[in-house]
Amino acid sequence: MRNLILSGMIALTAAAGIAVPATAQNRELQRGRQDIREEQRDLRDAQRYGNRRDVREARADLKDARREYREDWRDYRRDHRDVFRGPAYVGPRGYRYRPLAIGNRLEPVYYGSRYVIVDTNRYRLPRATGVMRWVRYGNDAVLVNTRTGRVQSAYNGFFL
Repeated sequence: MRNLILSGMIALTAAAGIAVPATAQNRELQRGRQDIREEQRDLRDAQRYGNRRDVREARADLKDARREYREDWRDYRRDHRDVFRGPAYVGPRGYRYRPLAIGNRLEPVYYGSRYVIVDTNRYRLPRATGVMRWVRYGNDAVLVNTRTGRVQSAYNGFFL
């Protein structure tokens, strides 16, 4: 009985230790987004009230903040690979994959309810508003305007 209790306590301790890094990474990603917003605000202020050197420095700071966020994102994705492994993609009839770019048009069948990514927070995708929807297209995550079918953003090779 004592061994059972000890093994249960060890399992709980191990589970608590695993949960902390994930929370720390979430906070790190959130802080990175805040840094980018602050740097964008600084750039706008420099463009309004500063000289060329101020604008150049603000652009460099914004570029660094975006680079750091991408590195944090890559670390998160590397550590949580199981989140990005979904079921095999089965496209609509006559489906042939071709990489998409901004401005390409998708047929409505590709952004039907079967392909919409509902839980964007799980994948750390930006929030889709209004008529925009995140959809899975092959192994890509694509932001589509559902009125026009135009691609607004595409992350090629998003799913593993």
